[in-house]
Amino acid sequence: MTVHPDQTPGPAPAEEIVRLGDGLALIDVYDLELPRRTGAYVFPEDRIILETGPAMGAERLLSGLRALGVEPASIETIIVTHIHLDHAGAVGLLLREMPHARVVVHPRGARHLVDPTRLIAGARAVYGERYDRWFDPVLPVPEDRLIVPEDGERRTFGRRTFLFLDTPGHARHHLGIVDLDAGGLFAGDTLGVLYADLLADGVFFVVPSTSPNQFDPEATLESARRLEALRPKTIYYGHFGATDRVEEAFYALKERLPGMLKTVRDALETAPSFSAAPPAGPDRALAERARDALLLAFRQELERLGVPADHPAYAMLGFDATIDALGILDHLGRTGR
Repeated sequence: MTVHPDQTPGPAPAEEIVRLGDGLALIDVYDLELPRRTGAYVFPEDRIILETGPAMGAERLLSGLRALGVEPASIETIIVTHIHLDHAGAVGLLLREMPHARVVVHPRGARHLVDPTRLIAGARAVYGERYDRWFDPVLPVPEDRLIVPEDGERRTFGRRTFLFLDTPGHARHHLGIVDLDAGGLFAGDTLGVLYADLLADGVFFVVPSTSPNQFDPEATLESARRLEALRPKTIYYGHFGATDRVEEAFYALKERLPGMLKTVRDALETAPSFSAAPPAGPDRALAERARDALLLAFRQELERLGVPADHPAYAMLGFDATIDALGILDHLGRTGR
């Protein structure tokens, strides 16, 4: 099962820049052609970008940098939490405009930036006909431009010192990154997807990100516990934006993730027998059954929170339910539980 064209709206408007304080700004790169889906964080004075988004957002990111008074050629450091193409797909393209930039990446992800062949194949399998529009091209990164921090390592770039932690669960090549100067946590996808449109309406709603094909719920929760112990002041989500509702953020993951697994297992009980998934993934009927069950659970929760049925957040919800269903089915197929 791939993501269908009718699961996202049409082209997005011009880029937006959100100033977050502590010398940090967020550029909306309109991943999936959705506003407030994926952002690139920028420390303008320190010439640092943290997350790039996909290739389709590269021009928006470059335009946003210039609007912030930063010439792309002056960027010195690009940091990615992990190498999924919605977070790091634009790195190779951006390096053409950033001749002095080095790229900070998890040790398990470095070789896939150098040779993105497997990344591309995996994304094509999930996104099907939408791959070319959303993610192409993915250009290789020269190995000599990579910086690979170890778990627990501190690195200083510009005036900023960051702590890098190995945080598997969403993927085995995932970093949790703490800005030690301001106490901000760049969580990538470990803590899920923050629905910024709902947050603007006073509704705090986070959907755990269980996308294929390395999702591990136990590792996700353990990584979250490790990050929570650091007591960050602010959480910066890859999707999308920031919150200082830190306790609520960790609680949301710990409560909702087990519930999502149970929802999919319950949906499969009335389905034909489910065994280890073949290389191509679960069959379409199972994937749609799991997606529909997750989407219903999400909708029921939003209804209880008073969110109207025509809220724009629902456009993103269908996409997340689809991808999360695929990841949970893949996990069940690999582990049998």
